Amino acid sequence: MTGKLITLEGIDGSGKSTIMKSLKHYFKGKNDVLFTREPTREWTGEAVNRAIKEETDPLAELFLFVADHANHLTKTIRPGIANNMTVISDRYSDSRYAYQGATLKGIIEQPLEWVMEIHKGWTIVPDLTILFDVSPEIAVSRVGTRDYQTKFEKINFLEQVRSNYHTLVDMQTDRFIVVNADQPYSKVEQVVFKAVKENIA
Repeated sequence: MTGKLITLEGIDGSGKSTIMKSLKHYFKGKNDVLFTREPTREWTGEAVNRAIKEETDPLAELFLFVADHANHLTKTIRPGIANNMTVISDRYSDSRYAYQGATLKGIIEQPLEWVMEIHKGWTIVPDLTILFDVSPEIAVSRVGTRDYQTKFEKINFLEQVRSNYHTLVDMQTDRFIVVNADQPYSKVEQVVFKAVKENIA
């Protein structure tokens, strides 16, 4: 038996973090399932969150994300998989491809592909990625109650991010399951739980 990596992806307001809470509750007490997230709660992740709030230069922001990802792989992902655990991450490298592929538009030629290239040779490709697909209008309405909104929570920006996610799905169809996150939560939860259970280590 070998460990697996399952990732949850989607634009802000897609509902993936809510599903993550449900998964944690369902698998509570199971020592072979490890839950994690990006940005992490390490100092590298704190630097990422600060960069987001302060609207840092897009390239600087990207490399903070990459540093946090590298640290995440070393401290959590690789050890978990080596110990035959199923690692479930709320956001992972595809978030970077989709989001930074949008922030770098007009700065870097073919930004999505460029960001992917930076990760080649050292990241771990997930065994399964569940994409919570939702319209930016609905997503923004869901996050509207937060104390602040970042640039990542604007409709025009999220439209580009969503498009990038669909490009990733087209590139690697085999590892993606796309869930319509516009539908009622109970239906989304049903689809996600079925996918996770079928792919559990």
